[in-house]
Amino acid sequence: MTRTKAVAWAGGASYLLVVGLLVGAAPRASGTVHGVGALLTVSLLVGVVRRMPLLALAMALFGSTAVVVGPPSSAHESRAASYQGQFLSYLAVDLLLGFIVATCARRASTVAVAVSFTVQLLVIGGFAHGDSLAVNGVIALPALAASCMAGLLSRERREHAVALRAQEVAEAVTAERLRIARELHDMVAHSMGIIAIQAGVGSRVILTQPAEAREALRAIEATSRETLSGLRRTLVSLRQADPGASASEQSPLAPSPGLADVEGLAAATAGAGVRVDMCWSGEQRPLPADIDLSAYRIVQEALTNVVRHAGTGRCRVAIDYGDEELSVEVIDDGRGASGNGSAHGFGLIGMRERVGLLGGHLSAGPRSEGGFRVAAQLPLPAPIGAPVEAR
Repeated sequence: MTRTKAVAWAGGASYLLVVGLLVGAAPRASGTVHGVGALLTVSLLVGVVRRMPLLALAMALFGSTAVVVGPPSSAHESRAASYQGQFLSYLAVDLLLGFIVATCARRASTVAVAVSFTVQLLVIGGFAHGDSLAVNGVIALPALAASCMAGLLSRERREHAVALRAQEVAEAVTAERLRIARELHDMVAHSMGIIAIQAGVGSRVILTQPAEAREALRAIEATSRETLSGLRRTLVSLRQADPGASASEQSPLAPSPGLADVEGLAAATAGAGVRVDMCWSGEQRPLPADIDLSAYRIVQEALTNVVRHAGTGRCRVAIDYGDEELSVEVIDDGRGASGNGSAHGFGLIGMRERVGLLGGHLSAGPRSEGGFRVAAQLPLPAPIGAPVEAR
């Protein structure tokens, strides 16, 4: 950063030095030479333009005005022709003005246009007369207007692109949340089915087999607490459900996939040409359905990106069952950010949405040694007792 700043200031100082040489050391050169020289010299202000565009415009205005009002070029060239040639230097100011209008805030752009217009108008009125005044006015002022229009068009196109991107991201987030809602429907429907069955069993055997009835009640308690915990973490963050989903689009009343299905996912990925090295650590135990499903989806999306974009034949999946959180990590040695689709697509957005709904943390990015890494930490709820299998 310091080096870039030094280069910018060196460019600004060089610009002022060259303008001084044009005005003082080459007084006999033609006005056209002065104008073209000032137009080319403005390239030295590129570094200043990126850091302080208004200062760069002020320096360009100063340099161009110095070239215009400097000594007449040559005894063989009329003063009017000299001024017409020297006014080419203001084209450099117009280029910078177009850049400012396209990139800076509207208030700063308005000030820059007003100052540039005023300076050019005063110089044209004070140093051009007769036909020269008309010619310079016709050249300078439309050039200024054209640069402003080009800057405005560039700004509008960029703002439109940003708005489209924001809309795409919002639509992707909405679609992902709706998909999570449908998956949550699977979990709730499955759990409610188990509760209904256990309640029916308990009501039939409560008088004849009290022990069986107690087991049914324990299963109902465990299942309902687990389901309510998932609902509390997820439904609060979801927005509106999909109103256009028909009954045929609803998911079947079956358990959602989880970490128990990761081995099958790894086998399917190997069939696609990417070998998956699985690493399990910690005490493997049943997890809440929403956490289990999210961990599975994160591994699934990361492996999909490896197959599609990494350009490698091997990756590693590490799953750690901690006391307070579940850690999921997918690492490959492929092309990194340049080849990983999650860096620019919606897969990473979906993963972040899932992890955020569960109050966890997701990190994804290129590795220093090459390849790409996706790591998620999902907090685990406090245990509610030993799990009871539903009959």
